[in-house]
Amino acid sequence: MQAASHMDFIVAAYAAGVAVVAGLTAWVMLDYRVQIRRLADLEKRGVTRRSAPARSNAAVEQAKEDA
Repeated sequence: MQAASHMDFIVAAYAAGVAVVAGLTAWVMLDYRVQIRRLADLEKRGVTRRSAPARSNAAVEQAKEDA
């Protein structure tokens, strides 16, 4: 019977844990979408990474259409 007296705390702790994990997951998913849009915008404007090989005009045009 002692476990039943702490059940409210246990349920609240699990609920808080699930809420935090769900919030972090949503934040990461939204941030990922924002970063993808920013990268597409940069590619559309012709900005490339220094480590990336030179891209053909066809690849640049395709990136512009996809954005």
